[in-house]
Amino acid sequence: MKFADTLKALPEFSGEKLVLSDSAGAEVATIANAPGTAGSFRVYAYLLQQYGMINAEAAAEALAIFAEHTEDASRHPGRHPNIDRLIAILATGIPLNARIV
Repeated sequence: MKFADTLKALPEFSGEKLVLSDSAGAEVATIANAPGTAGSFRVYAYLLQQYGMINAEAAAEALAIFAEHTEDASRHPGRHPNIDRLIAILATGIPLNARIV
């Protein structure tokens, strides 16, 4: 299934951005709820709702949701930073906390 189709099945979330932080509470990234990143915002917000954080299990589900974009990210590191982050979480097992503001 393509990303756009799967994205339609996810709930919508309100908020300006999603803030990701490490276990010490340091902010490591933000994902704006804006054109260009709204899809990533929605996926990460869904993961937060389902898992309470972005852990390896959540990352694996997200990589399946991102579908063809995951394949592109694997071939071109740096092109999709929000997917690269999920690949790193899956590889290391080090989770990130998240909150919507």
